Amino acid sequence: MKKKTLETILYSTIGIVAMAAILIFFNLLTSTVKGRIDLTKEKAYTLSEGTRKILTSLDTPVKIRFYCTHPENTSPETVFLTDYAKRVDDLLSEYKQIAKGKLTIEKYDPQPDSDAEDSARLDGVEGGALPNGEKFYLGLAVVQTDEKQVIPFLAPNRERLLEYDLSRAITRVVHPERPVVGIMSAMPVFGAPANPMMARMGQQQNQEPWVLVTELKNDFDVRNVPLETEEIDKDIKVLLVIHPRGISDKAQYAIDQFVMRGGKLLAFLDPLPLIDSREQNQMLGNIPNTGSNLDKLLKAWGISIDTGKVVADMNFKMQGRRPEGPASLQLNTDGINGQDIVTSQIDNLWLPYAGAFTGTPVPGLKETVLLKSTKQSQLVEGFMAQLSPDSIAKDFKSSSTEYALAIRLTGQFKTAFPNGKPEEKKDEPDKKDAKDEKKPEEKKPDDSLKQTKEDNSVILVADADMLYDYFMVERYQTPFGIIARPANGNLTFAQSMVEQMTGDNNLIAVRSRATLSHPFKRIRDMEAAANEKFQAEIKGLEANRDEAQRRINDLQQQKKDKDQRFILSPEQTAELNKLRDQEVNTRRRLKVVQKDFRKEVVSLQNRVKWLNILAVPLAVTASGIVIAFVKRRKTSAK
Repeated sequence: MKKKTLETILYSTIGIVAMAAILIFFNLLTSTVKGRIDLTKEKAYTLSEGTRKILTSLDTPVKIRFYCTHPENTSPETVFLTDYAKRVDDLLSEYKQIAKGKLTIEKYDPQPDSDAEDSARLDGVEGGALPNGEKFYLGLAVVQTDEKQVIPFLAPNRERLLEYDLSRAITRVVHPERPVVGIMSAMPVFGAPANPMMARMGQQQNQEPWVLVTELKNDFDVRNVPLETEEIDKDIKVLLVIHPRGISDKAQYAIDQFVMRGGKLLAFLDPLPLIDSREQNQMLGNIPNTGSNLDKLLKAWGISIDTGKVVADMNFKMQGRRPEGPASLQLNTDGINGQDIVTSQIDNLWLPYAGAFTGTPVPGLKETVLLKSTKQSQLVEGFMAQLSPDSIAKDFKSSSTEYALAIRLTGQFKTAFPNGKPEEKKDEPDKKDAKDEKKPEEKKPDDSLKQTKEDNSVILVADADMLYDYFMVERYQTPFGIIARPANGNLTFAQSMVEQMTGDNNLIAVRSRATLSHPFKRIRDMEAAANEKFQAEIKGLEANRDEAQRRINDLQQQKKDKDQRFILSPEQTAELNKLRDQEVNTRRRLKVVQKDFRKEVVSLQNRVKWLNILAVPLAVTASGIVIAFVKRRKTSAK
């Protein structure tokens, strides 16, 4: 008996040692290979195809110096940053594996007064100050030969943008030349000094550049192109036109010639620009809230935009953000082209009071719709949409038309100015001066371009407000200052279009993963259907009320005795009582409809909520029951 017990103990010990040896050997074997499982729907933590192409195309070695402080004393801040630094380290290891020897990672721990800290400062990596006064370094430098790109501080709030920031840095050292992007606008997108009068009153400070301009400067050489320009610089590769209110024919001619020579145009037009009213100087009075257009160019391309009307869509109406209503659009994937590289991964865009492009492109041009409304939409007067959003919802009537909100035109463009540069309009000369004129002025030879040599592309967007900071980012006060975070995909959309036009498609595939949301589409669709039913009931009530009131007025006019005009006849009294009964009954019906509508929405929300709460526990419980049942059957069989 003792011998058998000794053998059991011996075999158990040997088994444990063998298992430990196997585990150690397995860990050593797999320690050089790192992998991650990404359970997010949008695969936010899986390297995109764009990043893989950038890394596999490296022909010259690239070095990344990663700086991360490992503090001796821990605090909530250091624990949070250290945990984030591990995720950055994992991402860098994955980059290294895909690059297959073309990417080297060097890790440094910048302790106070150390060589690593000196190296970080030389690279431009900045240490963030902790509450205890110590510095925490978390940044990196990407180096190839004499080129260097630095991310001074890897902010945790940009974790979803980390892959893009890192891939962009690698791309910039491999291709150091920065494309030139010009911006032409009637608005102060580059910032503006404070008005002296308002500054003395303490009511206005210097206006900062728009976030879009600041972000574009990280990637491109951005230049300000005056709205009254007559020629676009030849080194500008992409021209970004934002709300060109009051643009002249000469400026349109300059844009036309820019496109003819192969320049890429990205124009944000707007029939009802809210940025006008937000940017105007209140001391000088209201600036007319007029729309913007490129009428000469659009006409030559077979496209038009009605600057008096905006698109209202019951499926995309803005909620929880002013301005609200069906004319302030919040697009989801139903209105975004999922097949185009610029928009394929974007599912949330805000377009307040956007217009619609209509018409058929002229022969030689192909149209691709990037953004559109649903068929549950209609064109409404822009003035009324802004003045009374509720009336737009109340009187809404679907046109069953999908309106194009953003389009791309590709192909060979023909000039909108076949007669050459437009001449200035001169005042008619006096008769005496006309007699003195003997020789007419000689016309200069027309050396303008008439057609593009190769296929070109132009992108038109029927809204400019979407680029304004209020509709693009949300600002948060933090211990490190105010941080602007994307509120939707507007910034990604604009930057991706510029990057595509500069020829860097790989970065577009990386950037488009930045901001994704998951709205309850079914709830929105149900709300739109119920709202349409609700508004139809209201319109019926108002029509009946107006008709009854008209009959009362008719009866009042039929009275012969003017002194009795304030006394109701029996017929009028009966009509009035009928009207009141009708109003009471209709109000009751409206309450029932509204109650049923809210009940249905709340019921759906509760079902979704409880499904999310109970799905995992129920799945685990079911699995446990199945495993226990199978195990019991095996035990019974023995």
